[in-house]
Amino acid sequence: MITLLVPLLLSLALPNVLAWGKDGHYAICKISQEYLSEDALFAVKQLLPDSAQADLASVCSWPDEIRHNYHYRWSSPLHYIDTPDFKCNYQYCRDCHDSYGHKHRCVTGAIYNYTMQLKLANADASSELKYNLTEALMFLSHFVGDVHQPLHVGFTGDLGGNSITVRWYRRKTNLHHVWDNMIIESALKKFYGSDLSTMIQAIQRNISVISSLYLYAFIQMMGIPGIDKLMFFLLAIALISLLGLALHTCI
Repeated sequence: MITLLVPLLLSLALPNVLAWGKDGHYAICKISQEYLSEDALFAVKQLLPDSAQADLASVCSWPDEIRHNYHYRWSSPLHYIDTPDFKCNYQYCRDCHDSYGHKHRCVTGAIYNYTMQLKLANADASSELKYNLTEALMFLSHFVGDVHQPLHVGFTGDLGGNSITVRWYRRKTNLHHVWDNMIIESALKKFYGSDLSTMIQAIQRNISVISSLYLYAFIQMMGIPGIDKLMFFLLAIALISLLGLALHTCI
């Protein structure tokens, strides 16, 4: 099963979904599901709860919905990583722990844990280790989205931007909430008529454009005799610039 879920993990890291509240997680998983192979999609649907009606996106916010429930309070530290102030780097052994110092309790630790649960279940179906693979899938889908929200991997001193007060238009809030919810809420209202499906379709078109650009550049590069590392680097910079232009025009 883990082989089938690799495309899911890769596609969950899609650019341009700049905020990860409920709408952001829904959009990420909705787009990701479109990129799954038939076998991967079948495996995912087998694990989804009946209430999801075979739609991964419908359960991608579940870990946020239950994190304050008494039985799931243990999961709250798994949504983020706090790094030492101004270190501007992440080290698993140093940083992956909860506020009590318990190791492996952070978002990257959770991603590893739930990936391994799915992998072990696939490798040995007769194993005595019994995991809740439905929850493993829902946690994994959510946490891969979380780890790509910049302020879910932030400084300890400002609590990932939660203690930084800002104004978003006329509303007083904190920086983390802006990234988690308000950017996408504003974009939905201003550019997509408050229709999430319209925004998702626009992102999918942009992804197709960028994929075509990368493919074209690769083909051109392969046809250039003597292309060196500097040219490859310059080409990569140009493509990244185009990526930013194409994907961030709505913000």
